[in-house]
Amino acid sequence: MAQSILSVRVEDETKRSFDRFCDSAGLNASVAVNMFIKATLREKKIPFEITGSYDPFHSKTNKERLLKAAHDAAQGKNMIPITLEELEAMEDD
Repeated sequence: MAQSILSVRVEDETKRSFDRFCDSAGLNASVAVNMFIKATLREKKIPFEITGSYDPFHSKTNKERLLKAAHDAAQGKNMIPITLEELEAMEDD
């Protein structure tokens, strides 16, 4: 099968660290990148979760808390009556 060259720019220390990791796993960088590409094509997605900087809003704990609150609200639990005037006053804060 014909092969192509893929050139990627990374910081020097990042490449050295990656090379050390690959070596410890019995691979080289080329094999590791090929594994990533094949897994991406096979799964039709990036084969790991990509996240930005940590945002506690999207944490597992908070998601569970929000789902419980939504469930409770649907059941009419934990509802605090509030007037429209009180709600509008909150907008000013």
